[in-house]
Amino acid sequence: MAYRKLGRKSAQRKALLRDLTTDVLINERIETTEARAKEVRKFVDNMITLAKKGDLASRRQAAAFLRNEIAEASIKDDEVVVERVLQRLFGEYAERYAKRQGGYTRILKKGPRRGDAAPMVIIELV
Repeated sequence: MAYRKLGRKSAQRKALLRDLTTDVLINERIETTEARAKEVRKFVDNMITLAKKGDLASRRQAAAFLRNEIAEASIKDDEVVVERVLQRLFGEYAERYAKRQGGYTRILKKGPRRGDAAPMVIIELV
């Protein structure tokens, strides 16, 4: 098998991976199990590659996969400025990784989770 099933049905698995991918792009760092992190890495790298292309088709493809969540909200000149995940991906991350040829994520092992001893890791953007 070319992918991990993570003990879920396909719709649940897809939703889990979409959520984790969106969370990594918002927070730049999350803590999860090792198996989930290894699967999420593929999707995060793919989203950043789409952002580097920067065309309309890539933007639509990324928008179809990612959750429509707010990445950051701030007040500037008495206006509320809202930055969505897609805007951050195609703005900040596309510029940051413009010269990098892949390997946008790093997985750091943390140790076993208390309770079920699942191997925990931190997945973060490089």
